[in-house]
Amino acid sequence: MKPFHYARAGTPEDAARAGAVAGAKFIAGGTNLLDLMKLQVETPEQIVDISRLDLNQVEETEDGGLRIGALVPNADLAAHPLVRQRYEALSRALLAGASGQLRNKASTGGNLLQRTRCYYFYETGDACNKRSPGSGCAARDGFNRIHAVLGASEACIATHPSDMAVAMRMLDATVATQLPDGDRRRLSIGDFYRLPGDTPHIENALRPGELITHIELPAPPPGRQLYRKVRDRASYAFALVSVAAAIAVEEGRIASAKLAFGGLAHMPWRDGAIEEALVGQAPSDALFATASDTLLRDARGYGHNDFKIPLARRVLIATLKELTA
Repeated sequence: MKPFHYARAGTPEDAARAGAVAGAKFIAGGTNLLDLMKLQVETPEQIVDISRLDLNQVEETEDGGLRIGALVPNADLAAHPLVRQRYEALSRALLAGASGQLRNKASTGGNLLQRTRCYYFYETGDACNKRSPGSGCAARDGFNRIHAVLGASEACIATHPSDMAVAMRMLDATVATQLPDGDRRRLSIGDFYRLPGDTPHIENALRPGELITHIELPAPPPGRQLYRKVRDRASYAFALVSVAAAIAVEEGRIASAKLAFGGLAHMPWRDGAIEEALVGQAPSDALFATASDTLLRDARGYGHNDFKIPLARRVLIATLKELTA
């Protein structure tokens, strides 16, 4: 680990100003950043400690949604009564991630910002455009079992590892931020993340020094919710394929549908065409097959991860059958 300057922020405004310094990184729980620093994948010149900011509350909003502080630990958010009652998919997604010890420490904002678990990103001797722009992508012709089959590019086929972010995408979350100049922003989670394109090292829409302060959820969607995760072992493993879904059925037809997917792309994946194909239709095997065809119409495997395409089909169909039974 390389030497760095340490600063403790007293307010979000102070944190944003300190974070705007070149080479600065925020730290809250540190469950991802510290590992990357030890491997010298991340080499910040300044660490801005935000762990003592007053951003650890979960508050109900006037419209029946939630305002979640960026420093709320994953374990606390999963166990919160309003999350368990109204946002079951989010609670399940949080409990499916990492281990109990990590969930006690990891923050809500940090979860959104965790970086890929691509083997080549972590190995500094290998080519990785995300870690070293312009160096190439060793995963394309390497061992790519956990890598993307949707939304990838010639520059990068990494996946986003978060379970929580998949549920947040399904729930139409908004990310609230503090800017160094004193202004604030609100970004839909769909606009927050970026696909790799030619710049996979730019993973989100945050500006230098911009600090996540809250995540806002609208009122819960109608119908039943589910988070389904398929992984190599029962715990402490990242998703090969996951889906967060909320489906409402009225008078034998699907009245509303929200679906987001993990393990398939550089970001939590959502495709409005799938939801449009489902709404207004009677649940059936044929309909669910059409939905999976829509999801995977542009899917591409890279050898070791070819299995993800039929697996995603089975996971989506099983989820739709359970929620419409």
